[in-house]
Amino acid sequence: MIKLTVLYPNTPGAHFDMDYYLEIHLPFVKSKLGSYCKGCTVTRGISAAITGTKPPYLAWCDISFESVEAFESSFLPHAPEFRADHENYTNVVPERQLSDILHG
Repeated sequence: MIKLTVLYPNTPGAHFDMDYYLEIHLPFVKSKLGSYCKGCTVTRGISAAITGTKPPYLAWCDISFESVEAFESSFLPHAPEFRADHENYTNVVPERQLSDILHG
């Protein structure tokens, strides 16, 4: 099992519309991924490890897939559509990472 993590850095002037993300963008992405999406979580940053300090990320999303091949065949063909929707909810460039899920 693998996961794609999409992180939205908390840069100066950053904006992130969580309502749009949860109500419009995420359902759109999940509809394109279909059964290849094995799970999805969205997290909002509240502070850095030292309470009361600015969080390094506004939000991030983890989407799990059975394999890299499942990710490539389901996500990559729609990536341009997903990116085109970014301007509707954020003005930051997200960071992306694929990871092996080892526990959990």
